[in-house]
Amino acid sequence: MESRNPILSRLGRQNNRQSWGAGPNVSPQYLQDMYNAPSYAPPAPPAAARPMTIDDVVVRGFITLGTLVVSAAVAWYFNFGWGIAAPAVLVGFVLGLIVSFRQSTNPALILGYSIAYGIGIGVISKMYNEASEGIVFQAVLGTMVAFAGVLAVYALKVFRPTPKFTKFVVAAGFAAVGLMLLNWIVSIFTDGGLGLRGDSPIGWVFSVAMILLGCFFLLLDFDAIDQGVRAGVPEKYSWLMAFSLTLSLVWLYLEILRFISYFFNND
Repeated sequence: MESRNPILSRLGRQNNRQSWGAGPNVSPQYLQDMYNAPSYAPPAPPAAARPMTIDDVVVRGFITLGTLVVSAAVAWYFNFGWGIAAPAVLVGFVLGLIVSFRQSTNPALILGYSIAYGIGIGVISKMYNEASEGIVFQAVLGTMVAFAGVLAVYALKVFRPTPKFTKFVVAAGFAAVGLMLLNWIVSIFTDGGLGLRGDSPIGWVFSVAMILLGCFFLLLDFDAIDQGVRAGVPEKYSWLMAFSLTLSLVWLYLEILRFISYFFNND
């Protein structure tokens, strides 16, 4: 049965094309003559890629997420403004699209995304913290709790993603991005746009939906890692798994930060 994971499906097709049985047919006598020839040496078997393990994903995840956190801390400490943050976010967005659509395992692209987006997150976090001191710590804590909760749900087999659920989450993700883009365009011509990103009941409901969507993406990430380890995909794909986890955590953190800001009170 073909996996619903695009990475595993692609690897399966590649393995089929590289099967040993795909070569030309030769007779037993021809092989014996080759072996008896004085200059004949048995060919070395092809080097097999080491299969990915959970430890590989954990290590790459720490590197990718750690790079993002360090770049965010640098942007915070040196008080980078939007003049630096805006181009950095744009670069990170482009790199993220390249990695996502090409399923790239290039560490340079993935770490470049972490550095660029980390700068943007550092500037955004400082802006929120200056308006409501202590809000960033609460958002980080909320993200950690959400991550641990989703991991527990998956590890305890309370819920496992199905193909229909996966399609729903992916479609919902595209719809959410489309709605946020439409809200931004409308906000240029009207005050508050569609109200999706404002401090209002509509904004609260939308933020909660986005937080839940981030948790659903984490579920898909855990399932992809589990499938990849079971299928024995090459170790290099741990970079792609780490990127996906970081992307989901960034989504969660920003949405939790925005949601808390609606109700944060310094009094």
